[in-house]
Amino acid sequence: MTRLFLFFPRSMRRGWSRVLGAFGGVALALLLAPTAIAAPLYPVPDPDPFYAAPADLGAHGPGDVLEVRALPPVPLFPGATATLVKFRSTDSHGAPIAATTTVVTPLFHQPDAPLLSYQHFINSLGTECAVSHKLYSGDLNLSASVGMLNAVLQQGWSIAMPDHLGPQFAFGAARLGGQIVLDGIRAVKRIPELAVQNSPVTLAGYSGGGLATAWAAALQPSYASELQLAGAAIGGAPMNLVEMAQALGFAPHPAFGLAMAAAIGLEREYPDQLQTGSVLNERGLDLRGAMANSCTNDILAVGANGSAGDYVTTTSWVDSRVARSVVEENSLELYPGVPAIPMFEWHSPADPLVPIDAINATNRHWCNAGVRLQTMEVPAPEHLSAAVMGAPEVLAWLEGRVRGEPAPATC
Repeated sequence: MTRLFLFFPRSMRRGWSRVLGAFGGVALALLLAPTAIAAPLYPVPDPDPFYAAPADLGAHGPGDVLEVRALPPVPLFPGATATLVKFRSTDSHGAPIAATTTVVTPLFHQPDAPLLSYQHFINSLGTECAVSHKLYSGDLNLSASVGMLNAVLQQGWSIAMPDHLGPQFAFGAARLGGQIVLDGIRAVKRIPELAVQNSPVTLAGYSGGGLATAWAAALQPSYASELQLAGAAIGGAPMNLVEMAQALGFAPHPAFGLAMAAAIGLEREYPDQLQTGSVLNERGLDLRGAMANSCTNDILAVGANGSAGDYVTTTSWVDSRVARSVVEENSLELYPGVPAIPMFEWHSPADPLVPIDAINATNRHWCNAGVRLQTMEVPAPEHLSAAVMGAPEVLAWLEGRVRGEPAPATC
């Protein structure tokens, strides 16, 4: 466990210990402000044409493979090969989109060995923040998960890492993330060269990646009923964005940048319901422009110690029912559907960032609905270290699912 924890740099642990709390209040405050017509600020398209949607996108179904590219060897994963897959998915309004996932295949991979869909906490706004780019940049945030992923690769498993924020990098649109995760699995299993057509499939993710994982598990019965999934492990997931918002005021915050990014991201996915530009002052518009194409570390830096009051024209918020419904739509606690697969959920009861009541309420809902759910509390003093403390149990649980062992439950 100590070895795994070293993959979380101390500076990143400090910054992320405040991230999710800032996300809720500031993002919702901006989104529930008086609205007027104002265009969302979308990211600059990736200059690589591989990431662009094809002209015939609408002729394809969810999970259809659009293009495949072999990537160079990844220094983070010695001996493994990497493949970039573009596939057709669906946005929050039912329209077709092109999405991507990066597949890492271990040395001496055996056909139909297990496949793990791992949802990284991307938390960014720019196209250059795609996992397939960050694998080669030495990005500190991605290195946080390298220890666990290498342990999986050493067991012969393949790993798929989807860009679950979608082509517009709509940070905060968690339900969208679940759909992209499921379509990414569909696509990977349709590529013969990857040799995972009949592989048992598990999912895992922590924090924002845990939320995308949880949404994928909950949506699978209705969105991808044909997919056979062995189980999903989620940790430190913010199950109710509304509760997070209500728990936070408007004081300056070290991670204000990510809160602002969430408002920008949700506006991108719901442009007809949400407009942040209409309530931002000149400083706010400048900040919005400065982070519109940024990755996590730069977003944190440019927005450090900001507050909503610094960047808006008024603090007299009008509670827009339309805008609030968007936040509720992306709050998993409020979703009536439940996973049809075994689930593992872990968190720290002392986590100061994620509302524990929302996690517990979601767990109760799933248990009452008959979900085979195992829960675990870890004695972590803050948010990010709980990911590492739970990793050994998570790996053991995932291994049990691919071996076909009966799933334990704490319901």
